[in-house]
Formats: sequence, structure tokens, C-alpha cells
Amino acid sequence: MDEFTSWTRRKFIRNGLSLAALTAMPGWARAFENETGIKTLTILHTNDWHSRIDPFPDNDPKYPGQGGAAKRAALISSIRAEQDNVLLLDAGDIFQGTPYFNYYGGEPEFKLMSAMGYEAATLGNHDFDNGIAGLVNKMPFANFPFLNCNYDVKGTLLERKLKKSIILNKNGLRIGILGVGIDLSGLVPDANWKGIHYNNPIVAADHEASYLKNERKCDMVICLSHLGFQYDTMKASDHMLAAGSKHIDLILGGHTHTFLEKPVTVMNQVGNAVTINQVGWAGLRLGRLDYHFSNINNVKNQAFTRIEVFKKSIAV
Repeated sequence: MDEFTSWTRRKFIRNGLSLAALTAMPGWARAFENETGIKTLTILHTNDWHSRIDPFPDNDPKYPGQGGAAKRAALISSIRAEQDNVLLLDAGDIFQGTPYFNYYGGEPEFKLMSAMGYEAATLGNHDFDNGIAGLVNKMPFANFPFLNCNYDVKGTLLERKLKKSIILNKNGLRIGILGVGIDLSGLVPDANWKGIHYNNPIVAADHEASYLKNERKCDMVICLSHLGFQYDTMKASDHMLAAGSKHIDLILGGHTHTFLEKPVTVMNQVGNAVTINQVGWAGLRLGRLDYHFSNINNVKNQAFTRIEVFKKSIAV
């Protein structure tokens, strides 16, 4: 466990026990939650797994024997056995990278994610590699919603297939989740996304986040982003999104295949901390963040306590 920072929206959760230690001992954590009313939310996330269903070969020079959907599923299952409130999300580029996609067009990827219990995903540029029709034709194999608030898809086959955001209830916690995508121009052949209008993701995301936080009274707002971590130019990125936001608490990113050893914190327009995380590519890592919420004097407190990143495969 890597405990590296702790922050709250209004004040720190103060008690004589280590929340991080409790998270490592699920029995104690559950007893503690029952005793104090503090609720724990475990967020698991992936990005850019690019149809890597099988592990890398044992003779791969960089990632020998690592990754693989079966090992990820086993790891997710083991975490769910320990934690009551688990949220599993993906930040896009599910498609493209192995013959599985070339032959099946994305069907096994969506079926596997459904079996693992993913609850939401956003779209990456490679998810359009078979065009809008190719993507939509495979969506029935996904039993989770796809989120994007900055693509105007009116008049395309994606109309009514994308949601701007969703709200999930986790043990009484209202978790708002939205999605944003990169400008597809220059990344995807024009014919593959014809009819989609790209809107400023920073403006669109915080508008949707404001709706979730202020009108729908969400305890936490998560943005699934396929913008990329950071650039040397003024191209929209997760860093820019965090700094330009007012209502987003956590950004789970993709596109740049960035292996972050720890999440990055950026202060937003109103001086609140926004956490950004991204876990590389190819399903080599599963991101984990544990949050603890308390209701002290009718004030909700949100504390970030740790992240665990699993770099290597586990035995199945």
C-alpha cells in the first residue's frame, strides 16, 4: 500500500485510527464503518487496454508474461471479495492492437468487460477504428454505459447510445461520472466519425460536473477522460481540464499511455484539489484509489488516502 496524501473537501477526517490501515484489513474497515458511519469507496480503473486479451508472451523483452484479461478479472474479483463498495471504470481505447479486434471487431472486449463488472467507460479515438457503425454494432455486447459530454452525436448512429453522465449509488453515496473525448480530427479517418461535432471538453466537462454536483447533489464527481495526461502545447489535456474545472473531484485519464506511479494533484479554479490518474496501457496495471466519506455534523467530508497500482500479473 502506498499512502501518499490526504485531503478533504471541507476538513480532514480526524480520528485516532489510520484509515489506510483499516482499508488494508477489510474486516476491521467494515466494523469501523458500522461504528462511525464513515463509508469507503474503492475505485478501480483501466485505460487503453487495446484488445490485449492475452498476457504478453513470456519472451517479451519489456513485459514478459504480464497483463491479460483473465488475470485482471481475478484481481478485480479478489478486491470485490474484500471491499463492499467497488466501482470499476475505463477511460477508452478498448479497441485495436491485437488480432482479436481485427477478426471480431470488439465483441470479445465488450463481453469480457461486462463479465468483469465494468460500470462505465468513455470512448477513445481507436474505438472508432471500424467507424461509428462498427462501434454501435458491438455495443449490445456491453452491459455498461458509454459516457461522453463533448461529442455532439445528434443525427448519427451514436445518438441515444452515448450518455453525458450517470449517477451511481454506492452505499448511500451519490457518485456522478461523466466522460470526455479527444478531438478525432487527424487521429481517425474523417469517414469513421462523420457527423460528430467536437466541443471544447473543458467547458463541456465542468458544465456537466456542475449539474452533477449542484443540481443532482452528488457526493463525488469523476471524469473519465481520453484527452491525454499533459502536452507541451495548448492541446486540451487532463492537466488543463483539472486546472480549468470547478466541480470535478477525480480525473481518470487515457490516450497518452502514461504510467503514473502516484496520482497527480492539480488545484482547480476555486482552490480545490483535483486528482488525476492514468495507468499506462495494455491492461498491465489496474489503478486503485480508496476514498473515505464521513458525515460529521451533517457535513460531508471526502478524504483521499491511498492508491495501489498493480504492475505485474498475479497468478490465476
